[in-house]
Amino acid sequence: MVTGIVLAGGRATRFGADKLAAPLDGRPLLHHAILAVASVSDEVVVVIGADGARPRLPVDAATRVRVVRDSVADGGPLAGLAAGLVAARGRLAILVGGDQPWLSPAILAELVLWLDSSLDGPQLDAVVLAEEGAIRPLPAALRVAAVRPVVEALLAGSSLSLVGLLERLRVGTLEPERWRALDPEGASLRDVDTPGALPAP
Repeated sequence: MVTGIVLAGGRATRFGADKLAAPLDGRPLLHHAILAVASVSDEVVVVIGADGARPRLPVDAATRVRVVRDSVADGGPLAGLAAGLVAARGRLAILVGGDQPWLSPAILAELVLWLDSSLDGPQLDAVVLAEEGAIRPLPAALRVAAVRPVVEALLAGSSLSLVGLLERLRVGTLEPERWRALDPEGASLRDVDTPGALPAP
C-alpha cells in the first residue's frame, strides 16, 4: 500500500495570498498535486498548518483523501511530513508539495517502483530526482517505517529541512537521463512561489 502525502501547510508569504487556492486550469492549485498523487497511491493525506483553514478537496480523486494538521506549529515541511507519516497506512509514501501542480504521475510511479525494487538489493530509505548534479527533495518516495523515527529525531533537534533529512537517510536517485524520458520539460520539479509562476489566465 502506498500513501500519498501532500504538504499544504506553508504560509505562502512570497505569493501574498492563499496560493493553494489560486485557480489553474479551472481548479485550485492544490487539486493538481492531490490528483497526481492519487493516481499512483492507495490513499492521500493532505497536511495543513496547525492553525490553517481546511482546504476544499477534489471530489474526483482516484482514492480517498484525508486532511491532517502539522505536528508542530511553524515546523516547516518536516513537521508536515511527520504528521503525514503518522497518518500513513502505507508501507511506502510518495511526498510532494501542494504547490507542485505539474507533477507527472509517471515520474511518481517510477520513484515508488525504484524504492520498492530496492528490496532485492541494498535497501534504500528514499528515492528522489537528481538534477544538475544535486538531489531535489520533492517529489520523493519514502519507506515509512525507516523515515518516521529520523523525522521525529530531527524535529526534536534543530534541523527542520527536508535536505537535512535526506542527508541522514540511504537515498537513491533517478538521474536525468532516466526520468527526463518521462518528463522531458522537468515540470515535476517546478513549484509556484509567486503569482508570476502561474500562466496568465
